[in-house]
Amino acid sequence: MLQRREFMKVLSAAGLGGTLLPGVLWAQSQGKTSISKEMIDNAARIAGVAIPDEYKEMMLENLNDSEKGYDQIFQLHMANSVEPALLFAPLTSGVQFETQKLPMRMSAAPAIAAAKKTEELAFATVRELAELVRTRKVSSSSLTEMYLERLKRYDAQLKFVVTLTEQRAIAQAREADREIAAGKYRGPLHGLPWGAKDLLAVKGYPTTWGAGGFEKQVIDEDATVVQRLDQAGAILVAKLTLGALANGDHWFGGITRNPWNPKQGSSGSSAGPASATAAGCVAFSIGSETLGSISSPATRCGCTGLRPTFGFVPRTGAMALSWSMDKLGPICRSAEDCALVLDAICGPDGKDRTVERRAKFNWNAELDWRKLRVGFLKKDFEPSPETQQPEAEEKPAATPEEQKKREEAKQRHDARRVRAAYDRKFNDMALEKLSAMGVKLVPVEMPKFPYDPVVKMLEAEAAAAFDELTHTGRDKLLTEQGNDDWPNVFRCARFFPAVEYIQASRARRLAMDAVGKLFADFDVIVAPTFSQQLVITNLTGHPALILPNGLRGADAPPPASLADGNDDNVLGPGTPVSLTFLGNLYGEAKLLSLARAYQEATGFHKLYPKLAPTSRTTELSFTAFRPQRTA
Repeated sequence: MLQRREFMKVLSAAGLGGTLLPGVLWAQSQGKTSISKEMIDNAARIAGVAIPDEYKEMMLENLNDSEKGYDQIFQLHMANSVEPALLFAPLTSGVQFETQKLPMRMSAAPAIAAAKKTEELAFATVRELAELVRTRKVSSSSLTEMYLERLKRYDAQLKFVVTLTEQRAIAQAREADREIAAGKYRGPLHGLPWGAKDLLAVKGYPTTWGAGGFEKQVIDEDATVVQRLDQAGAILVAKLTLGALANGDHWFGGITRNPWNPKQGSSGSSAGPASATAAGCVAFSIGSETLGSISSPATRCGCTGLRPTFGFVPRTGAMALSWSMDKLGPICRSAEDCALVLDAICGPDGKDRTVERRAKFNWNAELDWRKLRVGFLKKDFEPSPETQQPEAEEKPAATPEEQKKREEAKQRHDARRVRAAYDRKFNDMALEKLSAMGVKLVPVEMPKFPYDPVVKMLEAEAAAAFDELTHTGRDKLLTEQGNDDWPNVFRCARFFPAVEYIQASRARRLAMDAVGKLFADFDVIVAPTFSQQLVITNLTGHPALILPNGLRGADAPPPASLADGNDDNVLGPGTPVSLTFLGNLYGEAKLLSLARAYQEATGFHKLYPKLAPTSRTTELSFTAFRPQRTA
């Protein structure tokens, strides 16, 4: 019987490789000794192409006598780290960015005294902790021990740790204390404990990608971001959870929880970094975003999350999901914290070829944000048609079952509308506060394009990144197996025609040009976090900063479900809301400057959850892993 990939090669040679036909025809041929005209007819009907009878004869001859092709490529068993021979660059004509590196200018040293108990510093900002460590009021070792103890104490409740890097951390902290005592201070991250999303490789420790079947995977290298934070003197204390293969907050060890309401998931896929940061269990963390994986958990957990410009932070040593959309970024407590971390991790490493070599990040806490050009997505702040009252049904329900479905749909719609109306007041107050600060907000609108269909590029790239998982049937080991989960998405992506992938890429280029023209007139654009901009800017590569924007009150509409861990158990009283600031390509410095001013004016970033007391002897849900020796 023909191997699947040689079969595909023949169809491609016949000019039909860019349609649905190859995959459908192959599926129909399984268990058969040869391809038939009937199979071609059925597959062509699904693919939407017409094939005259005289061509079918030629096809049959080729299909049944083909040479090996695709299968030879599959037999290479390419690692996830092997990238395509194609590069995505977000730059459009006219984009300007800083190309000269300048000395970093932090905010003035905060007047903060060493706490009587080190744990009182659990929710301090990076800027505050940096000053205490620099002046030796607090040691790196004491901070590291405090954060390790908190990780152990709260993990059973929040499930945010995959692996503790305790031995590595203690050794690093001791070395940091020795260096600082000797006057060798490396900068604001020196001696500060942090956590890594477990898609970043760390030599000698498992890198599980949060997925069943990868629990014992060890990648014998340190990701570039890990190396750079080591060089900055930061202390890696834990590898934190992510939803399986960077999807959601469900991983092979359970569900990572929201510290503000542990009955809720923390969202994902940077579930652990956001939860641990919000819970005061690390000074900062590193997450990643392809399509909302920093934005969503930062919102749910009330963190400040920065999704940098595509191609600003090298992804070497990080799991690849979509080569043209993956981005690494910090999850912190304040905008300036994000700036200090970004300064340490951005720039080319000579390996990730998507990184823009010319772009420089220059943080200046005293930048005059009042001179920035600021827009806001006016229509996105207004009620959407989805949240408005629907029109009455014209025809009566045909059956009682249909009537019941309509009533349930209406109830869900009404509940969404009520929750959206409640949350909208936070956005309105944010615009009012910005205006009161003296920011002139100019109404703008994102260009209209079919953005959602272009997201199919992500699904196709992800299916290629995990091609062997699907082929071998190991996808059944993944925790989640629903309609929107990776196993099903990967299978469906195989029917995304090659020609349509290229067409989507061309449409993406048009969208990038149009959005680029919009940003040419603005330094920052203010937006609701979960409006269409989330899809748009992830496709165009523009940076976004997600800011805490207050807490829902006791009068907030309850979640759709109160069931523990249920996907509908979200929002509700006492949970955080967020706001998003969008920036120009490589314009993070201006973006963060305005965000810092907003945070100084509101103080929302200083709010933190009151975690329930837990027993320190509770059985831990993570592995206190002993590093392997490597050559």
